[in-house]
Amino acid sequence: MAASSASAGKAKNRDVYEKLPFNMDKVADPVIPDRTVSVSDFGGAGNGTTLNTEAFADAVEFLERQGGGHLEVPAGIWFTGPIRLKDNIDLHVTANAVIVFSSDRNLYPLIRTSFEGLDTYRCESPVSAENAKNVSITGSGIIDGGGDAWRAVRKSKMTASEWKDKVASGGVLNEKKDTWYPDATYMRIAEKANMNVPVGLDSMEEWEAAKSFLRPVMISFRRCENVLMRDVRLQNSPCWSLHPLMCRDVVIDNIAVRNPDYAQNSDGIDIESCENVVLTNSSFDVGDDGICIKSGKDEDGRRRAMPCRNLIVDGCNVYHGHGGFVVGSEMSGGVENIKVSDCRFIGTDVGLRFKSKRGRGGVVKNIHIDGIYMTDIVTDALLFDLFYSGNDPTTEFGKTGNGSVSAPKADETTPEFRDIFIANVVCKGAARAMYLDGLPEMPIRNISVKDCTISSVRGAELKYCDGVSISNVDIRCTEGEKFVQEETKDTSIR
Repeated sequence: MAASSASAGKAKNRDVYEKLPFNMDKVADPVIPDRTVSVSDFGGAGNGTTLNTEAFADAVEFLERQGGGHLEVPAGIWFTGPIRLKDNIDLHVTANAVIVFSSDRNLYPLIRTSFEGLDTYRCESPVSAENAKNVSITGSGIIDGGGDAWRAVRKSKMTASEWKDKVASGGVLNEKKDTWYPDATYMRIAEKANMNVPVGLDSMEEWEAAKSFLRPVMISFRRCENVLMRDVRLQNSPCWSLHPLMCRDVVIDNIAVRNPDYAQNSDGIDIESCENVVLTNSSFDVGDDGICIKSGKDEDGRRRAMPCRNLIVDGCNVYHGHGGFVVGSEMSGGVENIKVSDCRFIGTDVGLRFKSKRGRGGVVKNIHIDGIYMTDIVTDALLFDLFYSGNDPTTEFGKTGNGSVSAPKADETTPEFRDIFIANVVCKGAARAMYLDGLPEMPIRNISVKDCTISSVRGAELKYCDGVSISNVDIRCTEGEKFVQEETKDTSIR
């Protein structure tokens, strides 16, 4: 039979390339050979107890020898270790199929990768592909990462009954920090980590000893080309949910990502150092950022020098999460040529969130955002935070004085945000309409905000900005002035 697209029969989206404000070729779905096998053909059993790691591996190996095809996961609960996809293979998770990943750390070998923008080791992801071409994950079934067994959690993030159950489940409790850890090793490594990346580990023996801390992202595509995810449901990730890293030509359509709101670092999607990505019609309900754009961190990111560019985000919803659409804070390789349209953020901590800090470097530019609807935003509808501390935005909200520190000379480690155009935003309910906080040595430059209506408690606050244009923006705040400026230059408000 002739080869067929992995999305055969799927209704076409509206033309998201129409009036695109930068040059970008259309991204086609991968073409998967018209050959289908079932994981049950290789001894797999969807009874929720049989470990199907070998069955999945044997099925992938068979398809690889045949030149590719569809690996079908039938209805049932498929308990397994990691699944490694290869060229020309589609993992098709059918309706009423649930893939549940084991929490046995021994099933997940350490791999060299990038996490939080740094070159490091992590446990292998539950689903991954590396240096693969024409690879996809489709179907309306569920992929469950078994994340509760991997993550630390803070008491303040849980209800009283959730916390009681968590403490009773085992693990280790740090009562001073009101934090539960899966084990003592996790707690020990966490105390000295750079965010979530261990420091001071030299030998592989030391890395292996830290394994319980090295939570994997749930789905990892590394240096892949022609990638598709469509219709599948992701839940309960150990860490980030979906991480395309240094990939080209990626289509993500109609997926849903759901993690507990207490789940640390459970981002919906982190698109890092990728080129030509289309994300459409998807929803995210998570414990960290919803849709996040990255390109490496500090010296590691600058050395990689791979910007994240040519991205389209359209028709997406974000519910719980630190940010709806987010750029940074790891953006040291640069971010450019992004269009975000027709998205809704419901109850996120921040709506549109741009974050970085001194030491990152990198340039974020040519970002076009149009048609965003928000309700019940916990802090800022629009936030530029160039003094990002690593804390969640609810912790940082309302702090002042960051920009009063002396300004060092700008150099390659200084992040730059410029040429960002935001229009047609409607926000019903935010603590503050906007907070734009640049660096004294590198103000936020050439930002346009127009044709917006925002109801909030506080208005817009601008600091260390150059060339900000705000036109036809109706801020309906209940406290203070609509616009407050400090150390700004060439600001136009009309």
